[in-house]
Order: sequence, then C-alpha cells, then structure tokens
Amino acid sequence: MMRARTRVWVVVAVLVLLHFLLHVGLGVRHAAPDLLTVALLLAAREVGVGTAAGLGLAMGLLEDALSVASFGANAVAMTVVGLLGAVTRSLFVGDSLVFLVSYFVIGKWVRDLVAWLAMGEALRQPFADQVLVQGFLGGVYAAVTGIVVLTVSGLWRETSR
Repeated sequence: MMRARTRVWVVVAVLVLLHFLLHVGLGVRHAAPDLLTVALLLAAREVGVGTAAGLGLAMGLLEDALSVASFGANAVAMTVVGLLGAVTRSLFVGDSLVFLVSYFVIGKWVRDLVAWLAMGEALRQPFADQVLVQGFLGGVYAAVTGIVVLTVSGLWRETSR
C-alpha cells in the first residue's frame, strides 16, 4: 500500500501533467480547471514554507513559459500561493470540508489577484471581471476539482484520520 505522502506527490505530478495536457495539448484553456494551482495547494500542505514557495516558483515559471507577454506574473503568483498554502498547515489543523473548500477557493482567488497585479496594464482585463468574477468562479471550480481529486485518490481519508 502506498504511503499518504508518496500518494500526494503522485497526485501532484499527475495533476501537473493533466494541466498542461488540457491547457496546451488539447487547447481547452479556460474551460479546464486550474489543476496547477490545485496541485500546488495540495503539495503546500505537505512541505515547509521554503519548499512550497520554490515549488510555486517552478510551477509558475512552467506556466509563464507558455505566455511570453506576461512572463513572470504567474511565477510571482504561484510563489505567493505556495508560501501562503504552507503557512496554513501550522494555522489550521484538520481537513474539514469547509476548510478545504475555502482553502481551494481562496488559494485560486489569491493566485488570480497576484497575477493580475503583476501583469502589465495593457494585458489586464477590468478588475471586477478578471479578479472578482472570474477569480471567484475559478476558485469554486478549483475547489470542486480539489475535493474530487482528494476523494478519488483517497487522500482525504488519509488526512482526516
């Protein structure tokens, strides 16, 4: 039987591969959930702050490699999300449904907010549309995806013991 920590890293690797397959390989783009952020948020609960920030930076650079116009915005955003996600481990004990849903929604929303702030003004959509509406809906989509991934992979049972 696979240990919970090993299972987390397998799930994270699969999510990263699926993210790029859906977004780049199949061209689904905005219709697909942000599996990269879900993967980072799952990993951030398992590692320390520095490792989570480094992982966020690496994932953000991978994403930025695909969009030359706003290079760096995703790297900064994912680094912040990884750092904040790791901090929650010491602030919140347990993984209730309410916590996990809010963790994914807020994590995705913070990613969108920081990326919006970091990208150039010429690339920004209006704040209300891109951050408030799309960011919140993307967060809900990420939360549903994250809960499904935790349930299907068996990670939720492991963390709630």
